Amino acid sequence: MKQKKAAAAGPEWEETGVRDFPGSAPARIADEWMLISAGEGASGAWNTMTASWGGMGVLWGRETAFVFVRPTRYSFAFFNESALFSLSFFDPSRHDALEFCGAHSGRDYDKAEAAGLTPIVFTGGRSAGGIGFQEASETIVCRTLYTHDFDPARFLDPAISGNYPDKDYHRMFIGEILGLRVRRGG
Repeated sequence: MKQKKAAAAGPEWEETGVRDFPGSAPARIADEWMLISAGEGASGAWNTMTASWGGMGVLWGRETAFVFVRPTRYSFAFFNESALFSLSFFDPSRHDALEFCGAHSGRDYDKAEAAGLTPIVFTGGRSAGGIGFQEASETIVCRTLYTHDFDPARFLDPAISGNYPDKDYHRMFIGEILGLRVRRGG
């Protein structure tokens, strides 16, 4: 199912550096979750999904973020075909929307509409073209640098295999962080 076209983000979205990201990235990702999105927001050829795995750091001398997508997810093709992906963070009052986006497929729903979210695309600045949501508090936009498929033969702790009863091992997407967009007062 095609998602709605994303409207241009308004002037309330300030672009800044990821070092201004508020709070603990591991805590926010694991406890509050995030929406990860990829595709072409202006055309409606994009998708989003809820994630509670991922991280941020420095790799190859660049500020980076990494996310994981199973090949069985509808979002998988969008992440593979798009040069950009984004991580959107929300106030805890939006947790129901993230639950919906994690439990339903973009094949069947316009997830943003059904979850009460307004898709936006950032214009101008280094993070131009990234997809976010008007209701988010922050969105990190990344340019994909590298992908890697998990190989179960390399799991050093056998318990990890328990995360993959269907053997649908994640692909990791590492992206250079182009910018952090923060919604100010809008």
